[in-house]
Amino acid sequence: MAFKSEDDAKAYWSENLSLVFKLLAIWFLVSFGFGILLVDVLNEIRFFGFKLGFWFSQQGAIYTFVALIFVYAFKMNALDKKYGVDE
Repeated sequence: MAFKSEDDAKAYWSENLSLVFKLLAIWFLVSFGFGILLVDVLNEIRFFGFKLGFWFSQQGAIYTFVALIFVYAFKMNALDKKYGVDE
């Protein structure tokens, strides 16, 4: 990667880390928050015949993680183009 300036490199990594922390916060909320902390509240709701809290513990966190991988790839491609370091 060759940045045009040191300021571009710092801005790129700042935006990259911001994106990573936001996505990790979403994943934490879904996996730990919905799957463990709020499981009793969510279990009162049915989702495809399963209790929603159980579904988040078993399936939802995994689906969310896979979706976040695609979001990260899309956003990073856009960020790379913005700073001229795309392939």
